Amino acid sequence: MSRTLMIGRAPLSLADLRDIACQPVTLELAPEARAAVIAGADTIARIIEDDRSVYGVNTGFGLLASTRIGRDDLERLQTNLVLSHACGVGALLDMGTTRLLMALKIASLSRGASGVRRQTIDLLIEMFNRGVIPAIPGQGSVGASGDLAPLAHLSAVMIGEPRAQAFYQDGWHPAPVALEKAGLAPIALAAKEGLALLNGTQCSTALALTALIRTESLLRTALVTGAMSTDALKGSDTPFDARIHALRGQPGQMATAAALRALLEDSAIRESHREGCGRVQDPYSFRCQPQVMGAAFDVARAAAHTLLIEANAVTDNPLVFPDTGEVLSGGNFHAEPVAFAADQLALVLAEIGSLSERRVAVLIDPKMSGLPAFLTQDPGLNSGFMIAQVTAAALTSENKQLSHPAVVDTVPTSAGQEDHVSMATHGARRLLQMSDNVANILGIEALAACEGIEHWRPLASSPPIEAALARIRSRVEPLKRDRYFADAIASAAEAVEVGWLADLCPAEIRLG
Repeated sequence: MSRTLMIGRAPLSLADLRDIACQPVTLELAPEARAAVIAGADTIARIIEDDRSVYGVNTGFGLLASTRIGRDDLERLQTNLVLSHACGVGALLDMGTTRLLMALKIASLSRGASGVRRQTIDLLIEMFNRGVIPAIPGQGSVGASGDLAPLAHLSAVMIGEPRAQAFYQDGWHPAPVALEKAGLAPIALAAKEGLALLNGTQCSTALALTALIRTESLLRTALVTGAMSTDALKGSDTPFDARIHALRGQPGQMATAAALRALLEDSAIRESHREGCGRVQDPYSFRCQPQVMGAAFDVARAAAHTLLIEANAVTDNPLVFPDTGEVLSGGNFHAEPVAFAADQLALVLAEIGSLSERRVAVLIDPKMSGLPAFLTQDPGLNSGFMIAQVTAAALTSENKQLSHPAVVDTVPTSAGQEDHVSMATHGARRLLQMSDNVANILGIEALAACEGIEHWRPLASSPPIEAALARIRSRVEPLKRDRYFADAIASAAEAVEVGWLADLCPAEIRLG
């Protein structure tokens, strides 16, 4: 059953955004938001009637802002803007991210500061509710003046441009066909509406939110696989003692230490080596999990805070203030906050994967782990996890390269008028590749940890870790001898991606 979200009554929460991206959701405009939209549109109509010169309403754009446009050409001006800005290239945004983008644009327009008419926002809501999903190429935005090219592709569907594509029910169709099949009609844009639709950070924010949702799941999964690996190593849980972390006081560190304690509680493997264990200290990738994962958790929460504000923001230009009748030009379209948040999430993802890969490297090394070499019972004849660890290392290295900050780059555009841009859009888009890489790394760790834990049978691990092992084993059999390994990694990574292991992490490890 579809959940109905009222837009314009309260800020969208992270739970709302998860549902929009992943679940059947129906959007409805709150009456108070509808009144705000009408007031904003009336303000624009009065400006046209009074023949006032206002940027974006009856002028050109960017460097052409001083060019006055006649009243008879205002509709054509907005259509030209959409068509000329539909310059996106590359792979299309996935459906979940596109739904998020549409919902964020609706939320922004619902504030009434964009000057669009009620029928324009109604069309966008009906497209969302009926499943008309525009084809939006992911490349072509520099994150200021907003995500112009991606949002132009959204707008091109709304005006029924035949060369624009949209998905509806049975596949991709030209925009007029998709709208007609859904019982909708294209709209002719009024003054300022094209600019209001194109300006804004909704593409970069939707991409970053998709990555944020994935990052939360991967962070929770990494605590589970980290606990699994700790037991596979016969490692100590002493470094997770609450007293150690209270003395430092970092909130993420204390929370992740508590999660690791809960995951390892009542492990017979742990109890078996409390007496007479010759190992003094475990490697950092095991011992310092709270310090690394806790810091990552704190940074991810900071990014989530920024992105939730942005999800509910008005980020087009110029902005309409119906109470005074003013239309003010500013720079809310500059996606610098999103760019910084995306770079923060890139660091988090890189570190989650790096720590996990190091644990795999320890488990396959008999000198470090006390387990069979490469986790195979007949090393030499069998290579076991030798190249699985190499794959994890390759993905870890790739993520290191991808984690270079995007926000520090800028290329002036629009003949120098837009001389500093955020690069938020590709800064957010690269997070999706990084999250795929981390899912594979964690899948490899889960497989390696299962082999290590099973080596200590009949000793059992803790209930949560045994549950995690059972979920992996429902997809991948133990590695008794070498076999085609790619399928095992793919199956384990899929278990990571759907949250099978994340579900076992304590509920306190949440971003919101």
